[in-house]
Amino acid sequence: MAARWAVLGLLAACVASAAKESVLNVCMDAKHHKTQPGPEGALHGQCVLWKDNACCTANTSTGAHQDQSYLYDFNWNHCGAMPEKCKQHFIQDTCLYECSPNLGPWIDQADTSWRRERILNVPLCKEDCELWWEDCKDAITCKENWHKGWNWTSGTNRCPRGFMCQPFKYIFPRPADLCEKIWSNSYKYTTEHRGSGRCIQMWFDPANGNPNVAVAKYYAQNGRDASPAPRAVLLLLLAALLSLL
Repeated sequence: MAARWAVLGLLAACVASAAKESVLNVCMDAKHHKTQPGPEGALHGQCVLWKDNACCTANTSTGAHQDQSYLYDFNWNHCGAMPEKCKQHFIQDTCLYECSPNLGPWIDQADTSWRRERILNVPLCKEDCELWWEDCKDAITCKENWHKGWNWTSGTNRCPRGFMCQPFKYIFPRPADLCEKIWSNSYKYTTEHRGSGRCIQMWFDPANGNPNVAVAKYYAQNGRDASPAPRAVLLLLLAALLSLL
């Protein structure tokens, strides 16, 4: 009996370890993502940070830099031309979303027809969020949540009737408002700093490696919820183990 308990304990530990590892170095099941990450030597512009290991293709990286690109037909300039210094952050946000293989601990199920998975509450580094807000505070928009509620009758996003174009700083009074609300809580504002190993960086120097690899590993190993599929598999396997007792 003691031997059986020891074996079951070992199996349970292996299952738990496998569930944690399953959220590392993965691509989400979404509209333009590759099924597995890998080298992409021809990534464009700001997306080049992920060329050594990417979930995006070269075509996707090019689309990430275009106004109203084929990726989502989304128009950054829905309230007039977006300043370039602001647009750079939205390009970087798109590159991170499309290219990063280090968002696994925050992948969640999506409730839309065009993707099966999304990211939720990714802990964004303080500097990345605050610089995004600082460079965009005088840009103009009409909506707080850019994921939904647009007028798409023209084939691209337009402000809904009754929504007035205003500076970001009025719609998003604080950096946390921008980072958390604009994409339905895809990101979470944190007080963690770049290089701390506790927050995801939008911007980094690839010559020093990708710091988000260690961040994803930290959260995978320290109780951060994994995606629904690994949790379900873990529960099924544990149930099977218990049936052996």
